[in-house]
Amino acid sequence: MARDRVIMLADCQSFYASVEKAEHPEYAGRPLVVAGDPERRSGIILAACPIAKEYGVITAERLGDSLAKCPDLIIVQPRMALYIDISLMITHIYQSYTDLVESYSVDEQFLDVTGSLHLYGSAEELAALIQKRIQEETGIYTRFGIGPNKILAKMACDNYAKKNDSGIYTLASDKLATKLWTLPIAKMFMTGSRMTRHFNAMGLETIGQLAATPLEKLKTLMRRKLGRNSDINAELYWRIANGLDDSPVTPGTHETAPTTIGHMMTLPRDYESLEEIKVVLLELTELVCQRCRSKGYMGHVVSVACMGADYSKPSGFSRQMKMDDPTSVTNQVYRYAVQLLKRHWDGLPVRKVGVSLSQFAADDEYQLSLFEPNQEKWMALEKATDAIKRKYGDTSIVRAVSATKAGQAEDRARKIGGHYK
Repeated sequence: MARDRVIMLADCQSFYASVEKAEHPEYAGRPLVVAGDPERRSGIILAACPIAKEYGVITAERLGDSLAKCPDLIIVQPRMALYIDISLMITHIYQSYTDLVESYSVDEQFLDVTGSLHLYGSAEELAALIQKRIQEETGIYTRFGIGPNKILAKMACDNYAKKNDSGIYTLASDKLATKLWTLPIAKMFMTGSRMTRHFNAMGLETIGQLAATPLEKLKTLMRRKLGRNSDINAELYWRIANGLDDSPVTPGTHETAPTTIGHMMTLPRDYESLEEIKVVLLELTELVCQRCRSKGYMGHVVSVACMGADYSKPSGFSRQMKMDDPTSVTNQVYRYAVQLLKRHWDGLPVRKVGVSLSQFAADDEYQLSLFEPNQEKWMALEKATDAIKRKYGDTSIVRAVSATKAGQAEDRARKIGGHYK
């Protein structure tokens, strides 16, 4: 007889802010936020410590609004490389207790401790042990939702572990009627404000009302409200409400072969000339091709997207083109990207540019081309520059155009995910 699974969802409290407080003991007991670059990202709050939240400061609001609520707010710019390092350190701690660890985000991870639980006692005892170790080694406070599957572990964490004194809560299948189904439907996993309004319009106010609705009836209700292609979503929400989830905790779940490799960048100002846009297009093409080469891929299809800054009057395009042969050589991909730009750009100012490659082939063998007689030489040159950049940094070799006012390579090299390292 198979034993019930024991799954944990571990969540790091106010992760970015907690890392900064651990790095700066002098900020203990003071309200702190991590905010984007005020000059170029409008000072958006990325994370707020619990003390700042007591003043009403919330994630994603403008820095000015937060300062109005809490004038004594300590503002720290993000250091993404540090946050990733700490996240990996915490992952390694989890992996010392189970080999089944799946990243859900930079600050949330699933752990399947079914096979190792007998070594540590109860699930709550193991969670407390891990919680204490992470606090001692990193200064980060973690909360643990525990359940027989990932869905219940996640809802246990969000609705109970984050709100009780221990930071640990178990949501077992026999507790659904009293601990899950009584909650408002907005508290259900994957149910945002828009979906909450739809469910409320259907007469479904609590998770329990959704769980008790026969699946076929729910499909009918959702078809009427959201269209005829709602059956899959209806079954998904019905299973979540009933705490049903067979998906395993899968290490490396985000390491599967990609179907597309791309990069999009928001520019610091409007780019109005073709020559300026081409500079950023070349930089992005180089970045995308470098990522492809690091994974051993060549792309057959190149895509280019450009968008304006005025969202009330959208402008721009997103188009793709199949190249004659698959490649990851920057100059070759760039030629096609420029063709797309010249063909589809409407001449209006551009504020966002993206480049991507898809339809991959392995780069360990390729068809020799009469039109690209120096393919092997170009590939060797690209791989040599990649090696230099890996050793000395992305700005150790840059193209001359990146030194112009339009170039963004040096600024981008100082960031991860749009935020400074």
